[in-house]
Amino acid sequence: MKTEKEKMLDGELYNAMDPVLYAERIRAKELLYDYNHTRPSEKEIRERILRELLGSTGDNFLIEQPFNCDYGYNIRIGENFYANVGCTILDVAPVTIGDNVMLAPNVNIYTAGHPLDAEIRNSGLEYAYPVNIGNNVWIGGNVTIVPGVTIGDNTVIGAGSVVTKDIPANVVAVGNPCRVVREIPK
Repeated sequence: MKTEKEKMLDGELYNAMDPVLYAERIRAKELLYDYNHTRPSEKEIRERILRELLGSTGDNFLIEQPFNCDYGYNIRIGENFYANVGCTILDVAPVTIGDNVMLAPNVNIYTAGHPLDAEIRNSGLEYAYPVNIGNNVWIGGNVTIVPGVTIGDNTVIGAGSVVTKDIPANVVAVGNPCRVVREIPK
């Protein structure tokens, strides 16, 4: 029989209040508390905390405070990653972010979702689907990315967009729902 964590990582309905998952979220929140309360000048301490929290990082990255996530270990960021203030990543499923990615303020990346059926939703079950962001991507301020989305390499997502479907490489996409408005010449 699968554990709730195995169900969570396999994209199946799972109980988020499972004691193991709850303890892992508390661990992440403790690390985030420490991170979000360090002084901006304490670069080494900040990087150490993030390396302990996140699944993997490149050598060069910066996440401005405040930063929030669910577990941390499901987040993998590439080289030269930058997230401005107010970034939230609900990493119930894996979130993979490529090299040279920039997030403007208040970007929200969600892998967690809830069933449409009220009876199932009210039982406390939820699901999660991974989010993948390619290399050389710029995501504008106040963008929300929902579960299961992939954003291709070299793409720009305009401020305020809600990304509900995959966005291909080499495009500018904006809106709610986010849609391609033009290609970016190579």
